[in-house]
Amino acid sequence: MTDDDIARALAAMGPRLRAARERHGASLTDVSRATGISLSTLSRIENGRRKPNLELLLLLAKQYGVSLDKLAGTVSATAEKPPSPSPQRPVEDKAVLPLTRYVGGLHAHKHVLPATGKQPLRPRQVSHEGYEWLCVLSGRLWLALGDHDLVLTAGEVAEFDTRTPHGVANASPGGPVEYLIMFGPQGERLRLRVHPTAD
Repeated sequence: MTDDDIARALAAMGPRLRAARERHGASLTDVSRATGISLSTLSRIENGRRKPNLELLLLLAKQYGVSLDKLAGTVSATAEKPPSPSPQRPVEDKAVLPLTRYVGGLHAHKHVLPATGKQPLRPRQVSHEGYEWLCVLSGRLWLALGDHDLVLTAGEVAEFDTRTPHGVANASPGGPVEYLIMFGPQGERLRLRVHPTAD
């Protein structure tokens, strides 16, 4: 590959990364949470305002389940095999509502997982730097945390170090589940302050 080829591949990297993310069914927020890459960095890469280094490309390729060759556009249409049908868990049509607008530090989101109409499979697990706190608002949420499986219902809360493999799914096939997430990408944790009761 010549220098001109490399320059053209880098110039087209942003749109390819955006397309890979959209095929993966993930928002920028989802990818930021899963990889630890800031939202602003991801946005600048996709918009062509920043060239990704190899470390970032490896993280994103792994996250999207694609090869570096495909991201770089060096795989020809004839050489690329179509993906084989996977019997594994489908990507849920998750709705994510950001509740904080800044980048970095603790941030919050509301998530809604729709009813699937069938018995869920064990959630796919990921691990990354950070700390997470979640609270179920309605429905039943399946939290797979390491080797442990928990089903949380409305009003129940879980907190964990995200370096522990974790994943969530709707535990009830008949209705949606809504939950709140607070996430600290550098491991920030919520601090509980207890006020003494009056005698």
